[in-house]
Amino acid sequence: MAFNRLWGDRIHKTVILDSSAILMLFEFSIDLEKELTRLLGICDIIIPKPIIQELEFLSKHGMGERKVKAKAALRVIKRYKTIEMKEKRGDDSVIEIATKTNGIVVTNDKILKKRLKEKGISTIFLRGKKKLEME
Repeated sequence: MAFNRLWGDRIHKTVILDSSAILMLFEFSIDLEKELTRLLGICDIIIPKPIIQELEFLSKHGMGERKVKAKAALRVIKRYKTIEMKEKRGDDSVIEIATKTNGIVVTNDKILKKRLKEKGISTIFLRGKKKLEME
């Protein structure tokens, strides 16, 4: 009983990553899982298939560091759950999953953040190149 009062609700929260969030891991050396645990506790990380397709495109057709980071990202994200989507566009698929699962989106994309805010979907973003913050 006391354990529940200390730790609160143990229901897993759903976190959806967009491509900017995944690439951020390599640009700023953020420990994503540690930061998400700090903010949310236990959570399930999901990546929509269109986001993976964006990274695959960047890994083949990107230039310089972006291409290298995209290739590295494709290796790292294999440990997260992938969701097949009807939507072809990455941002739309992120919004669709967040809406259906009452999920929280990790992104640094200003346009996507604005769209999510309009729909009342919580976001997590990079603050000061060091840690994640929830809005």
